[in-house]
Amino acid sequence: MAEAEATSLRTARPLRSVLFFPGHQERLFAKALASEADAVCIDLEDAVPLKSKEKARATTLRMLEERSTGGPAVLVRVNPAATDVGTADLRALGSTPMPPSAILIPKVGGPDDLRQVEDALGPEPGVPLAPLIETAEGLHRVFDIAGGSPRVAFLVFGGIDLSTELGSSTEWDSLLYARSRIVHAAALQTIPAVDMPFPDFRDLDSLEREAERSRALGFVGKIALHPDQVLPIHRAFTPSAEEIDRARRIVEEWDRHGGGAVSVGGGMVDAPVVAAARRTLALVPRPNDA
Repeated sequence: MAEAEATSLRTARPLRSVLFFPGHQERLFAKALASEADAVCIDLEDAVPLKSKEKARATTLRMLEERSTGGPAVLVRVNPAATDVGTADLRALGSTPMPPSAILIPKVGGPDDLRQVEDALGPEPGVPLAPLIETAEGLHRVFDIAGGSPRVAFLVFGGIDLSTELGSSTEWDSLLYARSRIVHAAALQTIPAVDMPFPDFRDLDSLEREAERSRALGFVGKIALHPDQVLPIHRAFTPSAEEIDRARRIVEEWDRHGGGAVSVGGGMVDAPVVAAARRTLALVPRPNDA
């Protein structure tokens, strides 16, 4: 079941935006769902003070039970599995009849961390996992992490925590190696990768430019910290009309000729170009998408 659930997340239209909000602030749930984000993430970790952890866990279970079908995916970021709080999070999510669409696992350092998470969750339900790559050890072992469990559905780049550990800035050039390594590891396992948040929620122009660079590098989406960030992220990760038209013509010509190199728009097209065109079409919004 776990592998089937993870495969479903891998093959669905990629999550362009994942909007985080604190798990102990239930009033923000409706606002997050109304933001038009592709997924919302209930955060039990960094956004929740220690004194509110138990309240946040109980509130999260209630929100999961009350969510309606047909809306955005609802994810949960738990506390580190090695902590008592993290173990309690995982046991609660493993026993609820309404589990999240995926569980984001912070500070994953290797496959052993994933196995610890699986042990705490139990065999059922087979909730997909999304490891956060946000430590030097996790970045070093990201290839092992990406293939460390059939439950791994996608990777998430936690660039803010990583930059703190590395002593680097969060500027694009400073984290380019880390981003490239994560995209590489995800590609080897044929799973998506979601980029780190842009901290300044008021600078939407800079956010959109960074998101465009993220998409060009191979990420499928980006974390949002505020509802206002969702639409700029969607613009960056949604193909233009020209891109969509060219991708459709490439796929149609390829299928019409039954494969082999074909000419489209004066250029020769072969299998890798067709694969890229199909990835572009997978990003085309559905009628109900923003």
